[in-house]
Amino acid sequence: MYLSVICFCCTWGLEEDGEPILSMLDVGKWPVFALLPPEELRLIRQACVFGSAANEALYVTVNDEVFALGTNCSGCLGLGDMQSTIESRRIDVLCGKKIVSLSYGTGPHVVIATAEGEVYAWGHNGYSQLGNGTTNHGLTPALVSTNLINKRVTEVACGSHHTIALTTEGEVYAWGYNNSGQVGSGSTANQPTPRRVSSCLQNKVVVNIACGQLCSMAVLDNGETYGWGYNCNGQLGLGNNGNQQTPCRIAALQGVNIVQVACGYAHTLALTDEGFVYAWGANSYGQLGTGNKSNQALPTLINMDKERMVEVAACHTSHTSAAKTQSGQVLMWGQCRGQAVPYPHITHFSSTDDVFACFATPAVTWRLLTVDGDDYLTVAQSLKREFDSPEISDLKFLVDGKCIHVHKALLKIRCEHFRALLNETDEEAIEIHQFSYLVYRAFLEYLYTDTINLPPEDAIGLLDLATYYRETRLKRLCQETIKRGISEENAITLLSAAVKYEARDLEDFCFKFCVNHLTAVTQTQAFADMDHDLLKNFISKASRYGAFKN
Repeated sequence: MYLSVICFCCTWGLEEDGEPILSMLDVGKWPVFALLPPEELRLIRQACVFGSAANEALYVTVNDEVFALGTNCSGCLGLGDMQSTIESRRIDVLCGKKIVSLSYGTGPHVVIATAEGEVYAWGHNGYSQLGNGTTNHGLTPALVSTNLINKRVTEVACGSHHTIALTTEGEVYAWGYNNSGQVGSGSTANQPTPRRVSSCLQNKVVVNIACGQLCSMAVLDNGETYGWGYNCNGQLGLGNNGNQQTPCRIAALQGVNIVQVACGYAHTLALTDEGFVYAWGANSYGQLGTGNKSNQALPTLINMDKERMVEVAACHTSHTSAAKTQSGQVLMWGQCRGQAVPYPHITHFSSTDDVFACFATPAVTWRLLTVDGDDYLTVAQSLKREFDSPEISDLKFLVDGKCIHVHKALLKIRCEHFRALLNETDEEAIEIHQFSYLVYRAFLEYLYTDTINLPPEDAIGLLDLATYYRETRLKRLCQETIKRGISEENAITLLSAAVKYEARDLEDFCFKFCVNHLTAVTQTQAFADMDHDLLKNFISKASRYGAFKN
């Protein structure tokens, strides 16, 4: 199972590094937190609920202190003993470590990656899933160092009793239980320490990992997907039911570019760069969303009524599936509180996390949560609250006949353009003609929030503004937002915009998308209307890329 604070987005907001921000969540949905006093709940920044009865939890506070509470099976709370506790206790060794990724097994064992790229593991270790070369349970978090020295791990994922880790170089390391080949070593012997998963992943760059109970999955930077391990339910998507001791490419997804995978107990979900969802594997509870309960050994396209998906969710401890649409709707299917739901069902939830809190069995978290209390406001959150508020603003912009209320001091601090402009004028109202209200409001909101609150199709106008005002960071964030809205129909339009505004990263992304979907893209009206010089350059570059080879 893949758990990370940097993962696929639930909002259009972006962090400083261009990665999405997760929606804010209420940890009160998980009963294990019920005994924490309100003042402590308000300080929680990250949280994870796990265990066979969802009765164990770890959380990180705004001060970067790490606490645990629950039944402490196999020492999984990392407190140095095996005593259960209904009162939270601090895990001293993890305080200040800045957790960026967390995953857990069913032993349970827990593995984290820190902002420094270090890996810590603790808990059940009967199959060497802690990677320390022994089978002794780990009562406190211990650094996993063998073969990972000088490596920076960005993500970790755990199956029932095995662990895999992804490095900044796109390498995958695995260790632990290996009865079905889930560590990808070519044998079924347990792996006591981290070992690089090579075979056909050698010289390839992995960007996303996930684990089912006894299998592992990896997505490459080119959209190819590989699986290895247990396959008796077809959860590897290879068209058969034979276990795989080394990574094997899912040939049925040839020409389909996957950007995220999520693994349930024995099924797999995959999200494409166009927002489609494929599913395969076990289906006894309808967890594939196909409308029946027949297992599928090959990837099957799920009918989502043509709405674009931006996230898929599953957890290796359950048979529940969920997804989120571009418009913010959350769907769920599979085993939902014991009931089999064979079709994607629209919920009232705002996050896929809510699905697992309310309907999964056990009701654990499928990823590390990022949470924020209502009564705790940082400086950034306070500024965000005052955007376009007329009460204390001292300047307003008039765009398309509408007002946007702002504060001169903040604009001067945040933007060189406004520093020069506002030093030369004492006007209380400024009219803007060259940009639309939607785009200009998004720009001003960005100055207050560091996020882009625009859907992908409208972000091109903001890219134009960012280029005009020489806002380099905003330009980069626009490119990341626009990428999420690419499709076969608009790929050429987006490519043209990227070239026009000298957005190199977006240009490269759109070009690769066009080549990967070449037949469909060349049949669009946008391709027929393509600028002659751009068309000439595209054909030349695509030829060098090998797009026209038989």
